Amino acid sequence: MSFAALRAAFRRHWPHYLAEAAGLAFFVTCAGLLTMLLEHPASPLTPWLPSAKLGRRVLMGLGMGLVITAIVYSPWGKRSGAHINPAVTLAFWQLGKLRTPDAVWYVLAQVLGASTAAFLLRLVFGDWYAHPAVKFTVTEPRPVPYGTLVAFGAEFGISFLLMLVLLLLLHSRKLKQYTGCILGALLALYIIFETPLSGMSLNPARSLGTALAAGRYHGLWLYWAAPPLAMWLATVLFRYFYHGEDLECAVLAGCGPSPASPHAVGEEPPLYPTQ
Repeated sequence: MSFAALRAAFRRHWPHYLAEAAGLAFFVTCAGLLTMLLEHPASPLTPWLPSAKLGRRVLMGLGMGLVITAIVYSPWGKRSGAHINPAVTLAFWQLGKLRTPDAVWYVLAQVLGASTAAFLLRLVFGDWYAHPAVKFTVTEPRPVPYGTLVAFGAEFGISFLLMLVLLLLLHSRKLKQYTGCILGALLALYIIFETPLSGMSLNPARSLGTALAAGRYHGLWLYWAAPPLAMWLATVLFRYFYHGEDLECAVLAGCGPSPASPHAVGEEPPLYPTQ
């Protein structure tokens, strides 16, 4: 892959990359705002919030599940495929649905979107975003014996399951249109039950962006190792054992024209990007 190939890809597909950056920026922003509302002791919602952490995680899970669902089905999410995660992009590249220059730009855009949103949250909300109850929404392993090992195993497990579910859904003609809703529900369950183990990242770019804003990098490597490795392995195993229909495109909302499609009437969404 040459610089000329990267430059040519950027000229043709920059709207896809912009959509990826915007999608992850929106996700990180919503996560930061919800965390401050649910966890900061001075939050205006405090009198009505559950005192137990599990109850607040339920609210967080429901909120972020709706956020990821909205991103997947939004016009700009459909345009780029709504990967908003380097590990997901790696999996679709592994499947041959994304060319190498486009995959590189996708990852760079995702990191840029997450970092920009995290720094803007720090700039706008200052001490609120930095409060120990919020901690810039960084993902870190717990400071307990074998905390890093537990976090790595948890991130690997949830990432492997998410990619396996995603591939099964997108290869089903009946279920692929519901992929965004099912992924949103799965993300909500992860936030509710897995957060105490690893902080629930699933997303290397999201973890890097908040770590940069916080200046805290403890255990950051595992969030860049476990999810991509798990999703790559799930993709390899799926291709080995699955012998059904081929995947149409790298779009989490599924392919096929719809009233909400960002493409022209009657135009089939292309493989993202096509050339």
